[in-house]
Amino acid sequence: MTFWRRLEHPAHALVYGASGGLGLALCEQLLARDEIALVWACARQAEAHAELAELERRHGPRLRRLDVGVLNETDLLARLADVTPRLDLLLCASGLLQGEQARAEKSLGQVAQAGLLESYLANAVLPILLIKQLTPLLKGHHPCQIAALSARVGSIGDNRLGGWYGYRMAKAALNQGLRCASIELARLNPESCVLALHPGTTDTALSRPFQARVPAEQLFTPSYAAERLLAVLAARTPAETGSFWDWQGQEVVW
Repeated sequence: MTFWRRLEHPAHALVYGASGGLGLALCEQLLARDEIALVWACARQAEAHAELAELERRHGPRLRRLDVGVLNETDLLARLADVTPRLDLLLCASGLLQGEQARAEKSLGQVAQAGLLESYLANAVLPILLIKQLTPLLKGHHPCQIAALSARVGSIGDNRLGGWYGYRMAKAALNQGLRCASIELARLNPESCVLALHPGTTDTALSRPFQARVPAEQLFTPSYAAERLLAVLAARTPAETGSFWDWQGQEVVW
């Protein structure tokens, strides 16, 4: 039975990274579903984001925009609790490949401490802090899906090319964090399912500098990637919590 069919009431969802291409597409597709009562669209600058504002104009109070600085450990729970007594779907769609210091390193000679730390904070620490802050809304006995965007390059078993040290290391750390969270949340809510998801190469700002060698048929629009990820998520059950899946519904080796 899919996640949508297991729901006993219209769902409350939260998408972090909602201002990015994939996060925005996830918000839009969730709002198109009758099963969704409310979507919290969260990002560092969600309230000033023009496309999220347009979604809010179209969907009214079913979409709420919220500026959130997860790494600052702002009290996100207090800002949601009066409206959302429980959270049925938590999606972290944020990620960082290149930033102020982080780089897609090609060799050990390009590795720098500042870059590794920036990548680790953005890709591994942030999603786990997000789950930590929202755990009181996830525990209970209601069907509950929690997922964060990982990447196949974070797979140790699948790594045959090397390079991209900071990003690969951070995504591998995220996978372990999600596995730990899945074990704890299974005790707090036996209906929970925590997943790492690989969206494939999606046409967003993160991948744009690296798209030149990607065949056209392997470069996905954010809308298509969001559609596939929601289908994969909906098909997973609590028995599969703590696992890693790609956009095709194929399990990814750790």
